[in-house]
Amino acid sequence: MDGNGRWAELRGLPRSEGHKRGVERVSEITRAACGLGIKTLSLYAFSLENWNRPESEISVIMNLLETFLINDLDNFMKESIRFRMIGNRDKLSAHIRDLIEHVEKTTEANARLVVHCALSYGGRDEIIRAVRKLLQADTPIEEITEERLACLMDTAGAPDPDLIIRTSGEQRLSNFLLWQSAYSEFLFTSTLWPDFTREEFLEAIYQYQMRDRRFGKVKDGKIQCS
Repeated sequence: MDGNGRWAELRGLPRSEGHKRGVERVSEITRAACGLGIKTLSLYAFSLENWNRPESEISVIMNLLETFLINDLDNFMKESIRFRMIGNRDKLSAHIRDLIEHVEKTTEANARLVVHCALSYGGRDEIIRAVRKLLQADTPIEEITEERLACLMDTAGAPDPDLIIRTSGEQRLSNFLLWQSAYSEFLFTSTLWPDFTREEFLEAIYQYQMRDRRFGKVKDGKIQCS
């Protein structure tokens, strides 16, 4: 969800206004995902690298996160949305961790849509933390498999992403779901996140549906030469 700060700066507004508008967009896109019958929606909200931003901006983002979780909990329950955080919790304040755990516990039985909030998240960090769990469990080398490692990821139990959308015109993963995105489709749009509407989201899904996903195989089992 990239481009909040730039959206605000282009309008002569404080960056905090862009983040506020971005939170509003989260609610709209979440509702759209529910309406489409999507089962998992992963939102890259705050990376590990984002901790290097000015303290004032970090404070605004954390306050917005707190407000979002408190205000949207009733809607999560009404719409049967399960909330899960993925990321490194060690850097979060005890208050934010407790709030996240409360929302996770309250919504854990909801089954219409799972929302993964990538917060204090880095793909490399996630892989390292999973490997450490293997080592701590004294896992025999021959038992280290893709399946075993996947079960130790933050996203354990969830499917790999079919489609990854990045807003704001940047065309890179920025350390997002490095393990899980091996066969994901990608869509890059120049639209800044606060301007990313339900209609553009639906168009992205439509474009995804038009793609031919082969997962390294050849179409119809035939060898194709070009």
